[in-house]
Amino acid sequence: MKALFLRKSPGPRTFPAPPRRTAPRRRTSARAVVLALFLLAGLTTPVANAAPQHARHLEGTLASGAAYVIDVPGHWNGTVLLFSHGYRPAGSPNPAANAPDDATRALLLAQGYALAGSSYATTGWAVEQAVPDQLGTLTAFTGKIGAPRRTIAWGESYGGLVTTTIAERHAGRIDGSLSLCGLVQGGVANWNSTLDAVFALASLLAPDAGIPLAGFADAAEATASARKLTGVLSKAQTTAAGRARIALAAALHDIPAWNGPDQPRPAPSDHATAQANQYEAISGLVRNPAFAWRQEAEARAGGNMSWNTGVDYTAMLRRSANYKEVKALYKAAGRSLSGDLRTLADSPRITADRDAVRYMTRNVTFTGALRKPQMDIHTTGDGLIPVQSESAYRQAVGTTGRTALLRQAYVDAPGHCAFSPGERAAALHTLEKRLRSGRWSDTTPSALNAESRTADPSSPARYIRYRPGPYPRPYDLAHPAA
Repeated sequence: MKALFLRKSPGPRTFPAPPRRTAPRRRTSARAVVLALFLLAGLTTPVANAAPQHARHLEGTLASGAAYVIDVPGHWNGTVLLFSHGYRPAGSPNPAANAPDDATRALLLAQGYALAGSSYATTGWAVEQAVPDQLGTLTAFTGKIGAPRRTIAWGESYGGLVTTTIAERHAGRIDGSLSLCGLVQGGVANWNSTLDAVFALASLLAPDAGIPLAGFADAAEATASARKLTGVLSKAQTTAAGRARIALAAALHDIPAWNGPDQPRPAPSDHATAQANQYEAISGLVRNPAFAWRQEAEARAGGNMSWNTGVDYTAMLRRSANYKEVKALYKAAGRSLSGDLRTLADSPRITADRDAVRYMTRNVTFTGALRKPQMDIHTTGDGLIPVQSESAYRQAVGTTGRTALLRQAYVDAPGHCAFSPGERAAALHTLEKRLRSGRWSDTTPSALNAESRTADPSSPARYIRYRPGPYPRPYDLAHPAA
C-alpha cells in the first residue's frame, strides 16, 4: 500500500518550490480519499457482491436440541431460503433438512441461493417447537455466515403450515414466504376434516363396532382402531354398496379422483376408476393420519381438538367436487344416498375438549393477516392435503383485506407435493420478482411454465389454470365457528 503514496523527491532544499509541492499534495489527498472510499465499500458491501468464495456446508445443534444444516454456494446471490420440512411421525428419524429433495437442492445451489433448515426439536405435530427452531436457524445463519440481503421462508406439506405460521407471526424475520402443498387450512380445520371422513366410514360401515375415532387413551388404542377400521374398509370395497359409501366418505374429505402417480387418470364419467383411486387414498388416511398421527397430536394438545357437533353432512356433500360421482355410485349400487345421509345426521356426534381446541388454535390456526408477500402452489391431485385447503386460506386472507399479498398457483399432477424441481424454482423466482419490484409479475400458468422450463429444462412444467372449490369446514380466527 505504501507504493501508492511514494513521490519523486523535490530536490535540494535551496530550491524552494511551493507550487510544485502543493500540487502533489492535492493529488495525494485525492488518491487517499478514493482509496478510503474503496476500502469502506469493501467492508459494507453485502457478502453476495464480494468475490466468489468456496462453498460452505455447516451443521450444528440449537439450544433446543434441534439439528440444523446450512449450505452456501461460492457465488452466493445474497438470498437465504429457510426450508421447513414435512411431517415426521413420532419416533421416526429426524435429520435436519434444507431442501425438499436432492435435485431441488442442487438446482437452487447452482442458482446461487443459500439454503438453511432444521430438524425441529421433536418429531410429530411439533409446530410449537418447529417455529422457534426455524427462527433459531436463521440466527445461526447470520452468526456464522453473515446477514443475508433477503430471507425467504418456504416449506412443503406440514412445513407449509410452519412457513405460514412464521409469515403471519414473525414477518419481521423474513421478506416473503412460499408454501408448497401446505396445510394452510390450519390445524383445527385439518383435524376436523380428517374426522369427517372416518366418522362417515365408521357410521355407515361399522356402526356397532365401537371404534373410537378421537380422544384416544394411548397410542395402542389408536393403532387398534386403525387396524379395525382398515379391515372394515377392505371388506366394503368388495361390494357396490360399500364402494358407494367409501366414495361418500372420500367426498367429505375432498379426496380427488386422481391422487397417485401410478393410478390411471379417470375420465369425468369413469366413476369406478375414480372410486378405486380414492379408496387407495382413504386407506392411507385411516392407516396413519386419522388415528396414529391424531393420537400424537392429541397428546400434545391435552385432549381431542376436533368435533362434528352441528355439522350438516348433506350440505357438505353438495359442495364437494365429488358430488356427482357419489350420486352415480349410489344409483348403480341401488342404495339410498338420502338414507345414508340421514344415518349420518342421526349418528352420535363427537365433541371436542375445549382446552385442546385452545392449544391448537393458539399454535396453528391462521388469521390471514399477512404482512409480507406469500405464494402458494398446490397439486390438483393431492389426496393427503386436498387442494381445497387453498380456498380456506384465500378466504382467511380476504377477510383481513390482504389479498394483494397472496398468489396461488396450481400444478396438474397426482400426488402430495409431487412438484418437479423446475416447478418449485418457478414459484420461487416469481416470489422474488415480487420482492424486488414491489408488485406481482405475470403469474399465469403460461408464465410459470416458461419460468419452470428456463430453470430446469429437464423437468416437467405443468401449471394450469385452476380454481379449487370451497374447503369442507374452514376454521380460522376470522371464522372460528365454521
